Amino acid sequence: MTAKCIMVLGTTSGAGKSWLTTALCRYYARQGLKVAPFKAQNMSNNARVVAIENGQGEIGSAQYFQALAANAVPDVRMNPLLLKPERDTQSQVVLMGQVSAELSAMPWRGRSLKVWPQIAAALDALRAENDVVVIEGAGSPAEINLSNSDIVNMRVAKHCEAACLLVTDIDRGGAFAHLYGTWALLPEDERRLIKGFVLNKFRGDATLLAPAPQMLQDLTGIPTVATLPMWWQHGLPEEDGVFDDRSVAKGVVNLTVAVVAYPRISNLDEFQPLKNIPGLRLQWVRSPSELAGLKPSDWIILPGSKHTSGDLAWLRAQGLDAAIARHAEQGGAVLGVCGGLQMLGEALIDPHGIDGNAPGLGLLPLVTVFAQDKTVRHTSTSFVADFQSHAAGAQAGDLILPNAQKSAPGLGPNSVGPGAPSPWNPLAGVAVSGYEIHHGQTAQHAAMAAAGDLAHTVLPDGLGWCNARGNVLGLYLHGIFEDAAVLQALFSAQLGGTVPTLETVFDGLADYIAAHFSEGVLQDLLN
Repeated sequence: MTAKCIMVLGTTSGAGKSWLTTALCRYYARQGLKVAPFKAQNMSNNARVVAIENGQGEIGSAQYFQALAANAVPDVRMNPLLLKPERDTQSQVVLMGQVSAELSAMPWRGRSLKVWPQIAAALDALRAENDVVVIEGAGSPAEINLSNSDIVNMRVAKHCEAACLLVTDIDRGGAFAHLYGTWALLPEDERRLIKGFVLNKFRGDATLLAPAPQMLQDLTGIPTVATLPMWWQHGLPEEDGVFDDRSVAKGVVNLTVAVVAYPRISNLDEFQPLKNIPGLRLQWVRSPSELAGLKPSDWIILPGSKHTSGDLAWLRAQGLDAAIARHAEQGGAVLGVCGGLQMLGEALIDPHGIDGNAPGLGLLPLVTVFAQDKTVRHTSTSFVADFQSHAAGAQAGDLILPNAQKSAPGLGPNSVGPGAPSPWNPLAGVAVSGYEIHHGQTAQHAAMAAAGDLAHTVLPDGLGWCNARGNVLGLYLHGIFEDAAVLQALFSAQLGGTVPTLETVFDGLADYIAAHFSEGVLQDLLN
């Protein structure tokens, strides 16, 4: 078996490559074909855990979801090279699921030469096992400054003789110039692989596009094979961006979930399922003013971070530390996930130069030490039966002010007494599955524990803690909102007994492209 390869290229980042690749994976899988996704190199701090030989490793989240859409088991070969930005000029390099210190230290062009044989081998192995491989490009294939070291766009397309679609975001303006300019900058042996242009995110009357598609075909010989209407709420996580305020909840908002969007935010896509909850508004925040209108019943989430100490410094510089502390002091729900959990503690200690030392927010009596080895694994476990601790020192008037509150102006005594139920109590006893990706190892702060100030363990093996009041929760487990049992427990009233699923999303994507591509095009790409 040698798979037919179909490749989705874009005129720019954000043109729609990831979601179109996902849609094609489900479309061809529904034809009874064995399908696998592939992206040679992904740059993203959104990753998922997959099985590898002798352990577990990381691939980009987009390829993980594409594999699920294809009804395939996610495989490290589907994204052999993953770059995880840590700073503006530095990325952690993950090759075949494992962090490579050698490659992380190499210049970009030298790295490309070194990794291409493994990328080609991964693609060839998938081709040998499948009927169709749907390949996602990166950025634009016409980055002429990078063409000599390309390992993700046209070098891949030529290697497997892929039938290529070139997609552009028409909502940005200049779509026909983007398509023509990209085509014009490619050499002839690469142009021949482009089989169709796709206009994405179109708003308005498609007949008004004429005569531009035909004029473009006259210039290039390539037809425009689809005009895809704007679709804000397709349900698939956005790989690169978070500031999409056009997909907020409609109707009455019962709960606002504010996710702090610091510069090195990671795994932000795990919150996508919250967007699908009726009556829930998901809000990305970068300033205290955006938290000012929250009610105590609303949530603040501190998500993962690829550079925890740097994002913690940024958070303080914005004044968000005091705003978060104020919300917690009023009894509001605060959730920290992975790097967010680490921030909630008293201190970050970095003996190996992994991330950096820093004082924490002090909302949990914990300390994190960064280890040289990264923990990467799937985890299935269960929450404890009670999210509140009644140990000595847990009375409302006896709580020790955390670091963030010691300098925060205008803070009064706790407004919610110790008898108030924890907002996380619906999770009590719930079985949960997720994944871990972290260097930090977090434990009780020894001196504070000796003084009777203990965090309440809510997940075993150091995976989760709550403060004594039960409103501040820290977890190392990513992906809990992708777990149907968790969604049902937390949002059963809003959901009315029905949990939106990824399967529904994938089928919707496939239906969408089937309705909007020109007749016969998707089948012709296989010929």
